[in-house]
Amino acid sequence: MPNSSSISHFLLLALADTRQLQLLHFCLLLGISLAALLGNGLIISAVACGHHLHTPMFFFLLNLALTDLGLIYTIVPKAMHNSLWDTTTISYTGCAAQVFLTVFFISAEYFLLTIMCYDRYVSICKPLHYGTLLGSRACAHMAAAAWASAFLNSLMHTANTFSLPLCHGNALGQFFCEIPQILKLSCSKSYLREFGLIAFSACLVCGCLAFIFFSYVQIFRAVLRIPSEQGRHKAFSTCLPHLAVVSLFVSAVIFAHLKPLSISSPSLDLSVSVLYSVVSPGLNPLIYSLRNQELKGTLRKIMTVSFQKQ
Repeated sequence: MPNSSSISHFLLLALADTRQLQLLHFCLLLGISLAALLGNGLIISAVACGHHLHTPMFFFLLNLALTDLGLIYTIVPKAMHNSLWDTTTISYTGCAAQVFLTVFFISAEYFLLTIMCYDRYVSICKPLHYGTLLGSRACAHMAAAAWASAFLNSLMHTANTFSLPLCHGNALGQFFCEIPQILKLSCSKSYLREFGLIAFSACLVCGCLAFIFFSYVQIFRAVLRIPSEQGRHKAFSTCLPHLAVVSLFVSAVIFAHLKPLSISSPSLDLSVSVLYSVVSPGLNPLIYSLRNQELKGTLRKIMTVSFQKQ
């Protein structure tokens, strides 16, 4: 049996068996990646160019757009290449890089969504302290902490995963390199380090989820106490997009990795992984722009100016 030192590449799961479906998947992935590039690019441009959008909420939204682009363009280009050229291979180094970047961007997105929840909590429940608690320096520190924590988390998981000996072949049951699939190839009996890392990450995830849940309980209580209907509508319009993004992203990730084995199947696993790694980041710009009038207004101005210059 091959060991990790003799493995030069991995075999990814094909998205489809027939050539027609492979080309269809290529076109779908191309459309999603271009739509994500356009949507997130517009959000980044709007926040960067619109001075009235230089607020904590839009600063964190800009960071979230960067993680969405990073996640999609870590996974999608290789899947498109494999679908177009009818291949399933990825190099050992490329797989390690993909694992690192995937965990990095997923972790960063999760931490940023938690910080954005705190931003909404302070804005609605403690509006008088908003400038103090979420000043420009505090926002920069929180964003830096999210990116640094994601980097360390990704580095630890990637280093540990690829330090294990692999002796059960090189075929992965996923269309991109994923840690659980690589661990299935390991012949090591020592899972203590990985179990410790998983337990640490699980505690971190549960802590963030608990914070988000209790924050939204306080937010909804505060919103329901607002006397005017217009005020309640404005408060809900800033919270619902974030809540929708969190629900879609977190539920897909949790279901992908914690679903019962009795309902597990290759097609279901593939569909769920596409949902959280490709579809969710691609939909985020649409979800945020639909109910945010300030963002839509700035985007209209940018597009109007660009058309006038042409």
